[in-house]
Amino acid sequence: MASFEQVRASIRAAGRRRAGGGSVTAVDVAGPERLWMGEDGGVPVIEATIVVPVPPDVAFAVSQTTVPVRYRWDPFVREQHFIDGATRPGKGVRTFTRSRHGITMISEYVSFHPPTNVGMKMVRGPWFFEMFGGGWRFAPAPDQPGHTVATWRYNFRCRPAVLRPAAERIGGWLLGRDIRRRIAGYARGCEDPIVLASARQSLNDQPG
Repeated sequence: MASFEQVRASIRAAGRRRAGGGSVTAVDVAGPERLWMGEDGGVPVIEATIVVPVPPDVAFAVSQTTVPVRYRWDPFVREQHFIDGATRPGKGVRTFTRSRHGITMISEYVSFHPPTNVGMKMVRGPWFFEMFGGGWRFAPAPDQPGHTVATWRYNFRCRPAVLRPAAERIGGWLLGRDIRRRIAGYARGCEDPIVLASARQSLNDQPG
């Protein structure tokens, strides 16, 4: 778990990242995971950060575990699989996901750079999202050898426009709650022997 000084440094770093135009509207530092909500260029942004006790390559691999192993740590996912014949993650690969709420989405990897970052965008999803995207980053934890700072950032826009202000306030709160639970589950996965074994096997199976 991160120390108080490391949490404070993370908050300062988040502020620096937003210095170019983003703004923070809420910060929640209760518990091991940290959650920020704000906007960037007028688009709502939710960001959660946590420190996990594995190096970045393993931390990244845990985040990309597939079902059934993924069910051990990801409370958001009820069904998930690659589509269009894909068998592993990568840029351009599409994934079908059904959430615990019964909402379905097809997303596409827009970037895939192990072990540092991965990004996705919604291709098809629930009617109330005009756009939805996310990016996960993994970096060595300062002063904590063998640990990783995992930062998950999402942006979205709701529709119809006439209901957007209220919908995005409510949506931000709901998404923030789900993302916080999800990244906390991910942290538990980084200590689960079965999840870790699957992640390390995937590292051994990487092409080249």
